[in-house]
Amino acid sequence: MNFGGVVENVVTREEFPLSKALETLGNETIAVIGYGVQGPGQSLNLKDNGFNVIVGQRRDSKTWDKAVADGWKPGETLFEIEEACERATIIQYLLSDAAQISIWPTVRKHLTPGKALYFSHGFAVTYKERTGIVPPSDVDVILVAPKGSGTSLRRLFLEGRGLNSSYAIFQDATGRAYDRVIALGIGVGSGYLFETDFQREVYSDLTGERGTLMGAIQGIFAAQYQVLRDNGHTPSEAFNETVEELTQSLMPLVAENGMDWMYSNCSTTAQRGALDWWKPFRDATLPVFEKLYAEVACGNEAQRSIDSNSKADYREKLQAELKELRESELWQAGATVRELRPERAKK
Repeated sequence: MNFGGVVENVVTREEFPLSKALETLGNETIAVIGYGVQGPGQSLNLKDNGFNVIVGQRRDSKTWDKAVADGWKPGETLFEIEEACERATIIQYLLSDAAQISIWPTVRKHLTPGKALYFSHGFAVTYKERTGIVPPSDVDVILVAPKGSGTSLRRLFLEGRGLNSSYAIFQDATGRAYDRVIALGIGVGSGYLFETDFQREVYSDLTGERGTLMGAIQGIFAAQYQVLRDNGHTPSEAFNETVEELTQSLMPLVAENGMDWMYSNCSTTAQRGALDWWKPFRDATLPVFEKLYAEVACGNEAQRSIDSNSKADYREKLQAELKELRESELWQAGATVRELRPERAKK
């Protein structure tokens, strides 16, 4: 498929329908290991699509209880991690990057010849010198990375839609890795699948998360909100002009039609200003993005994540940082604005 003059390998649900995916994996048992960010959405979508899927999770944990609440039955479709790995022919390794490192010895011993090891992030394999995760040579090693949260993957599936995903094959030991990975991509609810490799997936993912998806966008929100507040604008006005109009009005239109359409369908005053100012913003942020990508590529970002997320007090410190964000005036104003949205007012 041609993307702006560049030809990419893309697989659609028309080319590889669900019926073919089910036939491809008809004799497979898929074990979803981990029930945190991606586990619920991927496992429930697979189950609803008719695949033979089980969940492996630590017993007596909040996520075990969540899995039970979602309908997984202990001893039937919900097992301790080791038993799930033993039962599976495909192990979907969906724990956090830090947890993957700690559980790896358990998973590794159940990767017998012919099985498939599936990731939704290239982190563990790309940074193997730091993670110690080196799959055996006689198993398929594959990746499907939905371009969004597990929550979005599930929500779009229930709406009859799909979330685009990348796919990659790191190791094809059986000669079936391609069929397996595409079938799994269709099964978890992908809209379409585009080809990548493990390294490119993790480099783009870490850059995106720290950049326009979360880090940069929060920084831009905070900067514009502060400038408006410093110049006498109310919290409601500052939040609406910074966040609410973007997320509720403009971004859905950009997603549907593109930024060029957006520029063509706004006021001439907004149009002129947007055209004049987008390049200065690009030029100001380009060095930051270049530095960010370099830190990802050399492994520094990966090591920071491993070091931080492996500490015993990680969650305590995380909650303190999230509390600071949540209690900032910007997001306190946001909470109030969300309550005032018309759909909330009707309830």
